[in-house]
Formats: sequence, C-alpha cells, structure tokens
Amino acid sequence: MTIASNIGKAHLHPDRLFSADTNIRAVAREIYNSIQGLPIISPHGHTDPRWYAENKRFDNPAAFLVIPDHYVFRMLYSQGIELEELGIPSVDGTPVEQDPRKIWRLFAKNFHLYRGTPTKLWMTHSLSEVLGVDEPLCEASADRIYDHIEACLASDAFLPRTLFEKFNIEALATTEFAVDTLEHHKTINSSGWRGRVITTFRPDDITNPQHPLFQTNIKILGEQTGEETSRWTGYLEAIRKRRAFFKEMGATATDHGFPTAFTTILTETQCQNLLTKAIAGVCTPEEAELFRGHMLVENARMSCDDGLVMQIHVGCYRNHNPLIYKHFGQDKGCDIPTRIDFVNGFRPLLNEVGNNPNMTIIAFSLDESSYSREIAPLAGHYPALKIGPAWWFHDSPEGMKRYRRQITETAGFYNTVGFNDDTRAFLSIPARHDVARRVDSNFLAHYVCEHLLTLEEALDIAHDLTYTLPRKAYKLDTQVKTP
Repeated sequence: MTIASNIGKAHLHPDRLFSADTNIRAVAREIYNSIQGLPIISPHGHTDPRWYAENKRFDNPAAFLVIPDHYVFRMLYSQGIELEELGIPSVDGTPVEQDPRKIWRLFAKNFHLYRGTPTKLWMTHSLSEVLGVDEPLCEASADRIYDHIEACLASDAFLPRTLFEKFNIEALATTEFAVDTLEHHKTINSSGWRGRVITTFRPDDITNPQHPLFQTNIKILGEQTGEETSRWTGYLEAIRKRRAFFKEMGATATDHGFPTAFTTILTETQCQNLLTKAIAGVCTPEEAELFRGHMLVENARMSCDDGLVMQIHVGCYRNHNPLIYKHFGQDKGCDIPTRIDFVNGFRPLLNEVGNNPNMTIIAFSLDESSYSREIAPLAGHYPALKIGPAWWFHDSPEGMKRYRRQITETAGFYNTVGFNDDTRAFLSIPARHDVARRVDSNFLAHYVCEHLLTLEEALDIAHDLTYTLPRKAYKLDTQVKTP
C-alpha cells in the first residue's frame, strides 16, 4: 500500500527516544541494536485468551484499536467526547454508536490530542510497523486508513496466532479471576500450537469483599472445589485448589490489585468473623481493608508452598467517576493514582515471607514518590521483594526514565524484573516493548558516557533487562510448553 508516498515513514524516527547528544545517541543505538531483535517476554497482561484459542480474524478497526483501549478513549472523554459516541458498550442499556467507521473517523479527527503521550508512540508504531500504514492518521486520511486496516484484518497474515509469531513473542501471560474455567487456555494447550500463552491467577474476586462479584463468586468457588467456603478453613483450602488448577494450566504467577499496600496478620477467629460478614455483604470499608490485608499474607504463605510468583499492584483509586462506572462499568479510564505507604503497609507481609530467598513478590506502584523513598530501599534489602516496572500511567518514556533514576542507585538493576506491557491492546505489545528497550538503552548510554559503566557491562544489563530478568522472575525459564 502506498498512501501519500512522499511522506513515507518519517513520522516514526529511527532515533526516537535517544538523546540529542550525539555521543550518548551513538552508544544508545549500539545498545538498542543488540537487544532490538530479542524475543518478547510478556509476563503480565490482559489480552483475551479467546483470540489465541479460536484464532479467528479480529473485528473491524474501531473494535480492534479504539473500543477496548482505555488509554485511547480516556483522552477523548477528557476533551468532551462521550463514550457513547465511541461505541463503548454500556452496562445499563444506554444506546451507543454502532457504526465502526463513524467511530474511527471521530478517533482520527482527534488523533492530534495524543501528541506528547505514549499512546501516540504506541499507535503510530502499530499503524506503521505492523499494519503498513505510511500516512499520518487524521480526519482526511481516516477512511483510506480504515479500508487498509480492514483489508489487513481480513487476511490470514493478521490472525492472532500469526501476529503472535510475527511479534516474536516467546511467552505471554493473560490474567483471569479465581473462578474462571480457563476454557480458552485448555483449548490453546491442547491445540498443538507452539505459542506459549499462560494464565495468571487473580483472586481479587474472592479476596476483596468490595469486589462486585465477591458474594456470587464465593458460592461458585465452593461449587468448583467441593469446599465449604463459608468456613475459614474451607475457604482457604478452596483457594489452594484453585491455585493448583491455575498452575496445572500453566500459571507461574498470581496477581493482586488492591487500593493500598496494607497487610496484617489476624487470628483465625477474626478471619472467620470477617469472612462471615463479607459473605453477608455487611463488611465496613475498614473491615474490608483488614480482610484484604490478611489475605495478601495468606496468599504469600501459599506462594511459599506452591512456588507461584506473587504480583501486588497497589495505589489506584478505582472507578473515581461514578457516572461512568454506573453507565459503563469498571476499567473505563477513570482510575486515578493515590499515595501509598509501603514501609508500614508491607511490614507484616515482609516479616512473614520477606526473608525467604525462594519467595518472589513483585511490587507495582502508581505512587512514584514511593520509588526512591520506600520501594527501592525495601527491595534493596529483602531477598523476596522485587520492583515491578513503571506501571499504567507511568508506562511512558518519561515515567520509565523517572523509574530508573529513582531506584537504580539503591536497588540496582537486578532487583527489578524487566518490562511487562500490561495491556489489552494486542497490537501495542511490540510497540510498548520497543519503547522500553529504547528508553533503557538511552539510560544505559548515559551511564557509559559518564563512565559509570563500561559498554560491555551496559550490553549485558540491556540483555538482562529485556530478556533474562523477566524470564527468571516469572519462572518462565523452568517450564517449556510442548505441543
């Protein structure tokens, strides 16, 4: 396809994210070139396992690139564009736009709003490098680009498994709640396809009394495991059984997404009382916090037994906008970062398992102020604790730079776990990893030019950050999928 061939792909510059200093840029290029072609390790994300199980063509361009991506529609909403206009499905029956071409035109008309954001980088990379679009997206080009993408999606070259292999993804983890039947993962595992797609155990739906499905899923949990989940001992045994099931299906990690880093250790009597209230739906917010805090410790104890890596994502005020939550549900771009106290919050958890060198806890924070003050010093001491990459709002070039600057002097490079893309947008996976590789290459180039590292050391570190550390941290080097 040749669209406005005089423009070409100059809008995706080969030296993007490298320093303007020519000496640093030259070193950054050399480091980046050494890691550019390494396989993608994607150990934490939210793509739909149905895609890889069924291997059917993706829907239209709007359904593929706009509707599922909260990074995309939250910016448009901030500029007064209603989610109904973007075809975002409602939960209360509110009519929404059904014409994908109209949605795409609206997105293209407003694409300039993303200037300076990581979304602009990811989307431009997806359009140019994956879809072969060589014209900037705007109102005038919207229909031409839509038709081109539609033709791509109709071809076998853009089937999910084909793209997975084209992207050079060695391993990809999705994330499923505790009572998920994992039917799509069963299909993938029995299909004979060599692509490695594994699940991740996320028990928030059965460990957070404020989760909207808590009471329903506690009942399902009992039915699935044959345990009396209204009894504390039966409840814990049911969770162990579900963890074992997820591990049998390929999981190497768990994931826990709570508002704060609070942890605590309660007595069995206290736990039973809280569980009874939670099932009855009468927990106060303070009691829900106590329950969550204790369940983080319980799940850490289970990880010591079954070896699953423990991810903890904290620091987010979920569904801050009640109007959007009411009409469209959760994960609709209105989650906001909050302040977090890791030092006091994590102390009971780390007292329990932090000194265990066989335990791995990966902490993610949306509170950047905690990086140098709390997370780096904690991870620089406790053998079990590692620092997750810059996450969500900070999964951006500047956010990654701040992350490295704030943690490296105290925690080094080897108390981190590389990069993970944490995305629902499949086409953005290679784009996000490319951004991370470029930012890390540029960061290391500064160290080389300031004579803090040799070039050989920087090349080793770059390889480890890109490939070795995520494979090791998520235990992906110990399990190999066979057809």
